[in-house]
Amino acid sequence: MIVQFSVANYTIFRDKVTLSLVASNYDKKTREIDNVILDEHFKLRLLRSAVLFGANASGKTKLFNALGFMKYFTLTSSKDGQKGEPINVVPFRLNVATENKPSEFEILLLENGSLYRYGFTVDSKRVYEEWLYVKRQRKEIEIFSRDENTISIHDDYFARGKKLWKEKMVRENALFLSTAAQFNEDLAIELLNAFRNLKIISGVHEEGFEGYTLSQLRDLSFRSQVLDFLHAADLDILDLELQPIDQKRIEQLLPKELAPKFSKFLQENPNAPLLNDLLAFHKKFDAEGKPLEKLESFSFAADESAGTQQFLALVGPIIDVLTNGFTLCIDELDARLHPRLVIEIVALFNSKHRNPKNAQLIFTSHYTQLLDADLLRRDQVWLVEKNAHAEASLYSLAEFKGIRKNEAFEKNYLLGRYGAVPIIEYFNLKNIEDESEKSREEER
Repeated sequence: MIVQFSVANYTIFRDKVTLSLVASNYDKKTREIDNVILDEHFKLRLLRSAVLFGANASGKTKLFNALGFMKYFTLTSSKDGQKGEPINVVPFRLNVATENKPSEFEILLLENGSLYRYGFTVDSKRVYEEWLYVKRQRKEIEIFSRDENTISIHDDYFARGKKLWKEKMVRENALFLSTAAQFNEDLAIELLNAFRNLKIISGVHEEGFEGYTLSQLRDLSFRSQVLDFLHAADLDILDLELQPIDQKRIEQLLPKELAPKFSKFLQENPNAPLLNDLLAFHKKFDAEGKPLEKLESFSFAADESAGTQQFLALVGPIIDVLTNGFTLCIDELDARLHPRLVIEIVALFNSKHRNPKNAQLIFTSHYTQLLDADLLRRDQVWLVEKNAHAEASLYSLAEFKGIRKNEAFEKNYLLGRYGAVPIIEYFNLKNIEDESEKSREEER
């Protein structure tokens, strides 16, 4: 589970911003049983969900990009790059004081009874700093602290890692943690597994994660759960059927040099989700409106609505994180979905009964009715705002003083009382108006 995530000097974030999933005492009597996870071991109260609101281009997506970069770089930096290869990180470029400075990332993760605090600073050329602390009882223990070419390492907790550093096996453009995991350092492997449990997807383009849902439909139990979701969403889909790819037909259509590679890929990846189509089955009726026994099939990609396709693509990751207690980050959760579906998805995560594994949902949205749907506490609502210097800031609704619990949050947000809304001027389509006036004069 995510406890806290911080980033500084990355894309639109010049100064350090922090997204905290620690429940505030200010809201302690509001939806405490359902919306808050109580960790008895560390005496932590963690939120099951959080939503980010803000104007377009304010930085909501960039915050998810920052978390995605940290995850990807942590998992792959030791094996995907070579010495001297650039690191794909972008600082805040609109100020001369920061454009050549490293970016900073830090995360607190609660996983299997351990509280990890891990972070690093990095630019396109190298890792400058890197640190890892672990708390298993009362005291936080420093596992290692790296400062460019020097490092301090705990002998008992990171012995293999210490040997790797001594033998100069860690590249300057790679993370020490990633390298140690590659050489079977147990603590490093544990933390990398925690990163894998962070699922980050985009709600605007479902292509990136629908493959997971489709690949899992071969499992009858999973398919049953998917159909339950579709039924609950009132989409009138009674069954789903995968249409497998015709390997021989594809090989005939491919260029001669690609056909053997395709055949080899299928042999090496027998469970790859290679499909011609997914069929959705609907109830059919006779002339008198009575249901027939035989269902009618439709191509899911060609005949179902964009919203239905979006919802199916989301269902797979949702089932995955709820089953395993992972964290799911969705950018633009409300894209193409009916507002009631969005509310129900949030309510699903904010339920002690329906979310017993304590999965977390972090998402961005423009659907302001969530603010007055009796779903969220103030500490679950985060606002992203960009100032006149194009610098983004991040703050929680719980940080405002004097807000009443029964306040009209949606109305006040749209009125700009909490910030994080676009300052819209009158759309003056002067050129169009001028052309229209010119046309009228010519007609006269």
